[in-house]
Amino acid sequence: MGPVTLIVTALAAGSSTGAISALELDAKNVVKETYSRLRGLVKQRIACQPGAELALAEYETDPENWAEPLARELTAAGAADDIDLVAVAAALMELVDGPGSRAGKYDVTIKDSTAVQVGDRNIQVNAFGS
Repeated sequence: MGPVTLIVTALAAGSSTGAISALELDAKNVVKETYSRLRGLVKQRIACQPGAELALAEYETDPENWAEPLARELTAAGAADDIDLVAVAAALMELVDGPGSRAGKYDVTIKDSTAVQVGDRNIQVNAFGS
């Protein structure tokens, strides 16, 4: 998974009460703290960029429709090269999906590809050519 996709995925996982409801109370607090740190680092990275700030705010209420715009804004802001930001996103995914993290679910890297999907429960329709 590319660094920006990891960050966007972690934001969704950390903000989802369903993702943390099954965890013990202490673990919930760790997840909340890690999510808060991730969100803070994202906000620092996109500070003074109105389009990016809007995408983050909208993503928090409608992640399905705002994931792509937020990913574009994070890419433009250089989030993929922010070692701390990527590390906190990876740490959050380890907390909310330890087995998936250990199995490499969030370690996908894709370059120069067309019509690729990463994640669970996807639907894709492609029409190539003219």
